[in-house]
Amino acid sequence: MILIHGWPLNSDMWEYQINDLVQSGCRVIAYDRRGFGKSSRPWDKYDYDTLTGDLKALIDQLELEDVVLVGFSMGGGEIAKYFSNHGGARVSKAVLISAVTPYMLKTDTNPNGVPQEMFDQMTEQMLDDRIDFLDDFGKTFFGQDLLHKPLSTPLLEYYRMLCSMASPRATQECAKSFSSTDFRGDMASINVPTLIIHGDEDKTVPIDATGKESAKMILNSDFIIYNGAPHGLWYTDKEKLNADLIRFIHS
Repeated sequence: MILIHGWPLNSDMWEYQINDLVQSGCRVIAYDRRGFGKSSRPWDKYDYDTLTGDLKALIDQLELEDVVLVGFSMGGGEIAKYFSNHGGARVSKAVLISAVTPYMLKTDTNPNGVPQEMFDQMTEQMLDDRIDFLDDFGKTFFGQDLLHKPLSTPLLEYYRMLCSMASPRATQECAKSFSSTDFRGDMASINVPTLIIHGDEDKTVPIDATGKESAKMILNSDFIIYNGAPHGLWYTDKEKLNADLIRFIHS
């Protein structure tokens, strides 16, 4: 399994999945996207064609076979592009979790998407005070408010720290990539068994424009909606998610 992390986190986000997946008999590889975690931080080249080229380089370098690609949020875009650009080489299954595919931006042909003004506002906030932006973003990410606290304050601060470690430039450029890239033409290329998981209370990547549309476009897919789950369901619903991943991998 290759675990592709979300924005603006790094591979450490998968802490609560790796043990269960390894114990189930999987070899698990989690890597940091360029500009995030411990990976190099080039100034440019955060488009999906380049990011997907990085994924292919990883698969080729390690000579992997029978790969299950698992992409969370932004990571779902790399999966779509990997099949479109590289024919899905060496991949046998795919999993999209809270993924941005097929298209996040609201347009005339994508009325359920997120308005451009929202992404512009995100960019302005990151340029003005990136850490404060990440603090507010994290609360929405996990569906946290005064009455609902699905994770502890120290853990919420830890995830904010992971996000803050990313290159500011990469954080901004990747936000442009996942918000503006139209994957609708890539989705038909995903020709392996695919599991799609999305929370119906996801305020970060709304399910109507993403998960539900992905399920329509990928013919050989199994779509599971997590009732009441926010974007960050890899933690809030980790036991259910791990069980669904293991079931799908070994089915």
